[in-house]
Amino acid sequence: MSDICMVTDRLKISDMKILIIDDERSIRNSLKEILTDEGYETDVAEDGAQGCEMAEKERYNVIFCDIKMPNMDGIEVLDKLHQDGVDSAVIMISGHGDIDTAVECIKKGAFDFIQKPLDLNRILITIKNATEKVSLVKETRILKKKVYGQQMIGESPEIVRVREMIERVAPTDARVLITGSNGTGKELVARNLHQKSNRSSMPYIEVNCAAIPSELIESELFGHEKGAFTSAIKQHKGKFEQADGGTLFLDEIGDMSLAAQAKVLRVLQEKKLSRVGSDKDIQVDVRVIAATNKNLKEEIAKGNFREDLYHRLSVIVIRVPSLDERKSDIPLLVDYFIDQICTETAMARREVDPEAMKMLVDKSWTGNIRELRNVVERLLILSGDRITPEDIKAYVY
Repeated sequence: MSDICMVTDRLKISDMKILIIDDERSIRNSLKEILTDEGYETDVAEDGAQGCEMAEKERYNVIFCDIKMPNMDGIEVLDKLHQDGVDSAVIMISGHGDIDTAVECIKKGAFDFIQKPLDLNRILITIKNATEKVSLVKETRILKKKVYGQQMIGESPEIVRVREMIERVAPTDARVLITGSNGTGKELVARNLHQKSNRSSMPYIEVNCAAIPSELIESELFGHEKGAFTSAIKQHKGKFEQADGGTLFLDEIGDMSLAAQAKVLRVLQEKKLSRVGSDKDIQVDVRVIAATNKNLKEEIAKGNFREDLYHRLSVIVIRVPSLDERKSDIPLLVDYFIDQICTETAMARREVDPEAMKMLVDKSWTGNIRELRNVVERLLILSGDRITPEDIKAYVY
């Protein structure tokens, strides 16, 4: 098998789209014919302006762009693609290339620079290298999101205070109680506390106390021995053991049963636990961060929450503001969600008309940031090239 075939075999070319921008019809058509024969889905544009417009609407893995064109040269195309947030690998081509031009292209973000006449082997190898680099960058972004979570977006005084609290509290082992309405980002605060702590290299374990049936919560938190109950077919380590050395995030702790609360209190006091079905004590070193959308003092008055556990958990209290309390952050959040959703779903990026953005700012967000993200995704799917006031009226209000 030839080197060319070996390269193209590794490329998953059926999933790739390539755009050729060149003002010379013979060049763009012959390059398209070559790439189409190799199995790539290929489009052409006869000038820079048309190419930029196509790249904004359609997602291309690779863009070949001539450096010398009359109405918009290759450097200007690179600048425009960057401004539009296009993350395709751009390969510059020219029959008049020199070292200075090549260096300038690379500085502007081009992946490579190829001189005419074009060599098929060089083209295919460059495509392979470019797509591998783009894929690696995207995988790194996804991995960072999984490991480090999302950013805390916003510059309002309310969110700045939350970030300042995190910076001060995270390096300590103090227990933190995070309060706030559903959808405000309590989980994000907890994750940031762990990331910025001395335990960041150790496990971070999340438990949604409201999602686990009361009869199973003790087994989930403290584990069980084989045969402890009918379905206990093997030994199970609970969340406290799994988080040993790290952080345990107890979300919606206000929904935890009183029996489980008593056992959590014991672990916090004595730093040891016993699995269900065992009387053996197991030492654990866990930092506990809890969150709730309930008023725990009211729950204490009703007899639903232990006051001693409340005081153990609330060494530090961080209240996360509702979105209606930080409306100045909405434009930043909308732009962030547009970038995030378009990157994840390969949709073309859309701009929001100023009047449409004002309507989003003026709206009451009872579902907070979670609702805003859902609305942004809905608008990206249902709107046209831009998100307009008419789109807001049709799909939001």
